[in-house]
Amino acid sequence: MQSDYRINTSSIIQLAESQRTGQPDTSDLWETALLLGFPAALWRLPNQQDKHLIVSFEEVLPRVSADLDELPAGFLISPFDNLAKNAPVEAQLSEHLDQTGIVPQTLFLRADIQATFLEPGAHTAKQIEIKNTAGTTADRFWDTVDVRSKTKRSQPITSESPTPILDPGAQALYEENVVKAIEAIQRGELRKVVLSRTKQMQFVDVPNAVKLFDKLCQKYPSAFVSAVSIPERGQIWISATPERLVSMNANGVFQTTSLAGTQSAFHADGTAKHPAQAMWSQKEIEEQALVSRYIIECFKKIRLREYVEEGPKSIIAGNLMHLGTSFTVDTQAVRYPQLGTVMLRLLHPTSAVCGTPRDAAFNFIRQHERHDRELYSGFLGPVNIDANNEGPTSSIFVHIRCMKLEGRLATLYAGAGITENSEPEREWQETEMKCQTLLKVMMNDE
Repeated sequence: MQSDYRINTSSIIQLAESQRTGQPDTSDLWETALLLGFPAALWRLPNQQDKHLIVSFEEVLPRVSADLDELPAGFLISPFDNLAKNAPVEAQLSEHLDQTGIVPQTLFLRADIQATFLEPGAHTAKQIEIKNTAGTTADRFWDTVDVRSKTKRSQPITSESPTPILDPGAQALYEENVVKAIEAIQRGELRKVVLSRTKQMQFVDVPNAVKLFDKLCQKYPSAFVSAVSIPERGQIWISATPERLVSMNANGVFQTTSLAGTQSAFHADGTAKHPAQAMWSQKEIEEQALVSRYIIECFKKIRLREYVEEGPKSIIAGNLMHLGTSFTVDTQAVRYPQLGTVMLRLLHPTSAVCGTPRDAAFNFIRQHERHDRELYSGFLGPVNIDANNEGPTSSIFVHIRCMKLEGRLATLYAGAGITENSEPEREWQETEMKCQTLLKVMMNDE
């Protein structure tokens, strides 16, 4: 007998609220994708409860130009170094970036299966929407889901909290690079550069990515929370990022945000700070202003003058507080429907993750960081997803506050913006605070 959640080509079904035995949930779809070697993306947008999941039947993901106007429904995830940054503005504004001879590096997960979980609670799916294509691959997927949903057992995140992998020279190396960056700034070679570092943890057992995702959703309601499985790389990337890069809603409203400057969201006694009363140093104010100016310069390159700027203001992002400014454009009013795609190509990598001037900062990073950033400080998010029958929307975020899972090994990434007013030890401590965003949910006592 056909399962009640299996559907035909291009159809959509909503499962009524129930506790039926065998009803698939987020873990069923995610774990089935892992078992069969299919890429998958799970996410929740800021200040929303709906959780979304897609599965792609392409075992090797295509590398694409990040064209929000042409791509079908799916999910983008790009490395920090996606090669587009060295193209001239004219090439970045062309219809097909790959025609310039630059090989795109952005990975695209096509939504062969698309599910929305309307979950006011932490774990139980109250309603599910599922859409998929027909064929033997889809049949194999749903057969596996059917078996799993009837035999599954609840799995903990891990049996124990992870153990840090010590790197005795990490702090000294990072602070040495900060000193070199300050010297380069004083020589006039840079105005700002973002230096990152890694922190590794070892789990006793392979962690449950869906449970980690659920905990992040609970702890950071205003963040974009995601888990992306890329079998061809043997990696799962998990993040809770506060920084929107570009978004386009169904009505053609474009948004981007400049976010920089960091301090703890709590006083020394553990009480929460009030955002309106937060004190910011000259260094942090100037760091955030550089990012805002960078966005405005991108608007000027395309001769866009009609935008709404709001901020800067203090923004709570989990255990941290940042300075943020939002920029909004009605693309229908300015007759610029391609603005999302154009700005995505112009903005990445922003000065919030790279520096100013961009090329000089990028070269400094390449010369002094001993690790490969990979997908950290790139961008990611859903593209042309219509989850509520209101029209397709795209929401792309800067990939920060993230970690890479490779089996039992977790690698966390964090960076700090270096200006001429930076203090090496304080910049190290800032990266430690940023690592806590994910470390807090990895510990079983949290």
